[in-house]
Order: sequence, then structure tokens, then C-alpha cells
Amino acid sequence: MALQAHSRSLQQRGSSRAFSQSCQPPKRVLLGKCRVSTAERGIQAENYVKHAPVTLLRPGVDTEDSVRARFEKVIRDAQDSICAAISEIDGKPFHQDAWTRADGGGGITRVLADGNVWEKAGVNVSVVYGTMPPEAYRAATSNATVNKNKSDAGRVPFFAAGISSVMHPRNPHCPTMHFNYRYFETEEWNGIPGQWWFGGGTDITPIYIDEEDMKHFHGTYKAVCDRHDPAYYERFRKWCDEYFTIKHRGETRGLGGIFFDDLNDKEPEKLIAFAKDAVNHVAEAYCPIIKKHINDPFTAEEKEWQQLRRGRYVEFNLVYDRGTTFGLKTGGRTESILMSMPKTAQWAYDYEPAAGTREAAFLEAARNPRVWV
Repeated sequence: MALQAHSRSLQQRGSSRAFSQSCQPPKRVLLGKCRVSTAERGIQAENYVKHAPVTLLRPGVDTEDSVRARFEKVIRDAQDSICAAISEIDGKPFHQDAWTRADGGGGITRVLADGNVWEKAGVNVSVVYGTMPPEAYRAATSNATVNKNKSDAGRVPFFAAGISSVMHPRNPHCPTMHFNYRYFETEEWNGIPGQWWFGGGTDITPIYIDEEDMKHFHGTYKAVCDRHDPAYYERFRKWCDEYFTIKHRGETRGLGGIFFDDLNDKEPEKLIAFAKDAVNHVAEAYCPIIKKHINDPFTAEEKEWQQLRRGRYVEFNLVYDRGTTFGLKTGGRTESILMSMPKTAQWAYDYEPAAGTREAAFLEAARNPRVWV
């Protein structure tokens, strides 16, 4: 049984800075279309705009030297450079939607669909602000104080900026990769002081084990972490394995990476520098692995194993992922939130690979996470 992820025809609605030169418009162009969800469902209106704004921040409020402005620049620059690196390998450009949000802010969604290398790849940037329901606040953080507060009185004033991406290749020997880097602020709410924190990480989801690939990927991020804090890699590697565990399966979604959340134990300048270093090494960590396996031959059985592991990916994202939960609870743009879904996936009843196979070896690593570097 295959899960066909909902998709729509992606029209080019504008361009952003250097990216505009590499993005080719499709045959049909729809500009300025406003898609309004029903008020009864409590979902934000999405106003599609012709050109991505130079900034998604509030004019006259968020100054150029603010943490908000500096982080927006980091994620906007990263979106440009990562999309360029992926397009160079695939040979096909990303299509872009730029949108604004009635309550404040907006985003830039870029998707490469039905590519030569990737079946589906997306890199999203969003900068949003306003108020959110308390349950969304709790979904956004693992902060114990917030989650122990039982009162749901009022709405929480917030600001959130982030970049997120998932890339699903065609070849089962090429791994899926995910990254997300974000900055979050709240104002005082219901007796809880205003909060700010950084979160994110980069993780990899192959379906077969290649020791050399894992050493390269994890080694790249260990080097990033070590430049900022020698304790980061071990701490964030463990956190990644714990966070991306599919609890009802007793296995991890993939083979790890780094993950962190609620990070505010250093000056914002130092944490921005760390997030910038990490997101700017996505291509270095991932692209050499894709280039290595891009032309690997594969069998129908290997493709089916890829589909089964994608099913696990879907399960984690819909059941456990806090970013998905937060986006849906705050009335976010559904297409951007569910961009992480693979184009196809598969489930098989009570499937267990035969002992001694490469599939069984991968499952053992997912059930007992390894230290790769």
C-alpha cells in the first residue's frame, strides 16, 4: 500500500536575491493569489506575493542589529546557497512560493519536485510573529516550566524564525537528509517570564549502512561543534538519537547527526555563530555522499526497502515531530509544514528483514544507535 503525498503544481511566484538567476519559471504563472482558509477552522490566510520581501521582519521594530534581523540574514543566505548546491547536482531548479501571513511575517518555500536525483526536496524559510495558543507554545519547547503550567488562559505573544529542509532522493543508496535551525522568542504569559532560545540540527537517514559515509557526515558536524564548544558534539549527538526515536517501534528514524533545543546558555551572538556554522555545512556534509552514490545500481527489492523506511519517516513526522505539531497548532502553511513527507512510502504487516542481510544490519543500528566518530 503506497502513501501518495498530496502535492500541487508549483508555480514560480517570484524570486529572492541571488536565487532568482537560477530559478526557471514554469509555463503558468499565477501572481498575488490569496488563499484563505475558513475562519471556522482557525487557519491563517496565506497571501501569495509576486516577489519575496527583502525582509519578513517588522518595519521600524526589528532593527538591523537585532538578534531577529541577524538570524533572518543567516537563514535567508543559507536557503540561497543550499538550493544552489542541490540544483547543481540535480540539474533542475527549485520552484518558489513567497507568502505573507495576516498576523505578521511570512515565508519563502522552495521545492524541487520530480528531479533527476531527488524525488522531492524542499528548503523553507519562515519568519512569523503574533500570538499562539498555549498548546502550541508547549509543542514548541521542551522547557519543563512551560510544560508544567496547567493554565490555558490567554494567548502567548511570540516570534519565530527558522529554516527547515527535507530531501528524499530517488536512489535507495542515496540517503534522505533533514535539517532545521530556528530562533524563538515569547513575551511574558500567565506568570511565565518571556523566553528566548535557539534550536535545530542536521540528521541523515540512509537505508543501508556505509561506514565511510557516516564518518564523513558525523565528522563534519563534530568539527562544527568542536569549534564552538568541545562538549557540544557528544551532547547533541545523543540528543539527536533520543529525539528522532520512533517510540512505538523502538528504533531511530535514521542514523543520527546533531540536535539541540531550548539553547540559551550563552550570549545570543555566540549561539547565532554556532547556528550559522552548522547550517552552512549542510552541503559539505551531505552533497559528497549523494555524488558518491548517485549512479549506484539498485534492485526492486532495495527500492521496496526504501519505501518501507520512508513509512517510518512518515510515522515519526506525524506522531512525534514538535515542528510539525507547532506549525499545525499555530495555523501555519500546511503545504510547507507537510513538505517533509516523501512522495511515496509503503507499509508491510509485521515485516522483519532476514538475518544477515544489509537490511537487518541497518535495523540493528536503528535499534541500537552507534557512535560513528
